Amino acid sequence: MQLFLLLLLVALSPPATSHYSSSTSSPSSSSSVSSSASEWRPARATYYAATNPRDAVGGACGYGDLVKSGYGMATVGLSETLFERGQICGACFELRCVDDLRWCIPGTSIIVTATNFCAPNYGFDPDGGGHCNPPNKHFVLPIEAFEKIAIWKAGNMPVQYRRINCRREGSIRFTVDGGGIFISVLITNVAGSGDISAVKIKGSRTGWLPMGRNWGQNWHINADLKNQALSFEVTSSDRSTVTAYNVAPRNWDYGQTFEGKQFETP
Repeated sequence: MQLFLLLLLVALSPPATSHYSSSTSSPSSSSSVSSSASEWRPARATYYAATNPRDAVGGACGYGDLVKSGYGMATVGLSETLFERGQICGACFELRCVDDLRWCIPGTSIIVTATNFCAPNYGFDPDGGGHCNPPNKHFVLPIEAFEKIAIWKAGNMPVQYRRINCRREGSIRFTVDGGGIFISVLITNVAGSGDISAVKIKGSRTGWLPMGRNWGQNWHINADLKNQALSFEVTSSDRSTVTAYNVAPRNWDYGQTFEGKQFETP
């Protein structure tokens, strides 16, 4: 399907529960989306149909297997204008179909998590085939999500969207990878605003060390933290912070996933 080619499935993968439903939001560790961000705004949406189970793996946010990491098909790829170079990864949006009674399913909306990037196609004008070209605000949905709000024949649909609080089951998850003194941590299942602006790590014999964003929600540091219990401080885009002490025991190893605290969601 030609629309499927718009979605950049970045297979750099190296692991959060989303759902289809309506939701409203409202704000330590209590995290909330600002009132201005939660206003309905105009955009457009298309869909892709996954023809292979591997289509649910990868993505520009680095979440890996979206089903195993808990996001399922309640996900979305964002155009360049919305993607914010990956800082938006993990944020939740509510979408509803508008302005076309032929194709919209009345009274419905969906909640999806930003997990991917829809690359610009500068061979087309933004109003032609370049749906994800700046300045367009465009969402590319799995067909399973698209069909919750519109008939699939709609194609490129006008929608409205707004940021909402993410509601997750369980705690924040930290997947530790790397080798030697290079430590990479993938952070998933983040409630509240959902996206992360800063991360610090602490070994049992160190102070707090800032981590850098590698790509998406993969964070990294060069530090010798082996044989030390690991703690994490996670700050979301709304400046709420959660501190999770001794998340990983001193005998942690690369490739393991650990759970810490969670942001409170009003």
